[in-house]
Amino acid sequence: MKIGKHCAICRNVDIRSPYRIEIGEHCTVNKRVVLDGRGGVKIGKNVDIAQEVNIWSLQHDYNSPTYSTNSGIVVIEDYVWLASRVTVLPGVTIGRGAVIGTCSVVTKDIPPMSIAVGNPAKIIGRRDDCLEYELGHRGWFK
Repeated sequence: MKIGKHCAICRNVDIRSPYRIEIGEHCTVNKRVVLDGRGGVKIGKNVDIAQEVNIWSLQHDYNSPTYSTNSGIVVIEDYVWLASRVTVLPGVTIGRGAVIGTCSVVTKDIPPMSIAVGNPAKIIGRRDDCLEYELGHRGWFK
């Protein structure tokens, strides 16, 4: 697994096929997150992944007579914030600076700087493009 500098990955993260996962610098991955690398996951810089988020890159094809699988790389660009209990499905790209609200299910691409919520996630607003922060500098245990 490729992990950038200054990342904070909490305990109890379920990582599947880590050799197909890339995480950029200054990212935070909170507890009880699922990172399913079987179809590939690319996470940019300064991404905040809250508790109990599920990022799936492989799923069963419900129309397949043999119950085969579909996969697709999940791309999460820089400065994205995935709030608690978000689910991201295979093949989705979440654009730079997007915010996905708690318990949302992302079934299709989300444009940069969008705020999306719901099941399926729908865009409800835009985020200001003044992002300069760096994550991964928690001082809790100094």
